[in-house]
Amino acid sequence: MTAIALQDYFARAIPLVEAEMRAVVNLNVFDIEQPAWFNTMLNYHLGFADAEGQPVQLSAGKRIRPMLVLLACEACGGEAQQALPAAAAVELLHNFSLIHDDIEDGDELRRGRPTLWKLWGVPQAINAGDAMFAQAHMAMGRLADVGVPAERVVRALRTFDAMCVHLTIGQHLDMGFEQRADVTAADYMAMIAGKTAALTRACCEIGAIVAGADDARVVALGEFGRGLGLSFQLQDDVLGIWGDPAKTGKQDSDLAHGKKTLPVLYAADQDARVRERYLIRKSTALTGADLAELKTMIEDAGGRAHTEAAAEAAFAQSMEAWDAAEVENDAGVALRDLAQSLLGRSA
Repeated sequence: MTAIALQDYFARAIPLVEAEMRAVVNLNVFDIEQPAWFNTMLNYHLGFADAEGQPVQLSAGKRIRPMLVLLACEACGGEAQQALPAAAAVELLHNFSLIHDDIEDGDELRRGRPTLWKLWGVPQAINAGDAMFAQAHMAMGRLADVGVPAERVVRALRTFDAMCVHLTIGQHLDMGFEQRADVTAADYMAMIAGKTAALTRACCEIGAIVAGADDARVVALGEFGRGLGLSFQLQDDVLGIWGDPAKTGKQDSDLAHGKKTLPVLYAADQDARVRERYLIRKSTALTGADLAELKTMIEDAGGRAHTEAAAEAAFAQSMEAWDAAEVENDAGVALRDLAQSLLGRSA
């Protein structure tokens, strides 16, 4: 499948996923009608409404995760239509995590708009995130409504719940890093394996499970998703420091925000000056000149090259898993093409 064909697939599938998301988010459960502002908060965060509750259609990210679910399902001989509830579920779950992440990180903007907590306060935003977490599970339950056998629904839900635990462990580690000066590159890789790669792994596993794939193929596609998630995050680490803000959409680099990403941690192991100036004394505000010098020090110490090599290694593992899955139909090739399109990206 060519890049253009992959774009066409996204163009057709994303509106279907978003329609399923809207159906779940706007559903009145057990005849209990949602309060207007409660519903507005959910739709606002998803980019479906403005702060007054009026419908809008904003760009809400690449929607790569739900596409992984749909393509994995089709690659294993299933029908994408049956996987739509699961595709919506993983995107809702991802967005639940963003609501809470914004609170925990104190981020005031997301996708160019004030975050939920910034508009409605922390308690209401926490509550909205809790609701979206529950709705993500409700979306998984809708698999039974489109004819997915009960045993597959249960297995998919168990995979989904295990992924939720991995995500929270990853976030636990990430928040803990903020208070530590002894974080290692190995610590960081363990963190992103939970916070980032666990979700992409589960997306591919769930798609395969919905299709009724055998255990070997479910495992192989899960490893494909895991490698893809690691590669994606490591590329983000490089872009977070050396990317073009006009393309990445970030006004400040990860260094300005004091983030401990792989380039920094690897460089700190190679050059004590990086550890001293960034990890130990990062409480001191860094000027533009400081940041420029630090960026050069990190690159000179091999932080950028090491991270780029790690991203390529994770991608290679992903491709080995794709080979093992033996999914060479159109959807399987699209999965491979999607992975390749994410390698070497600039945003």
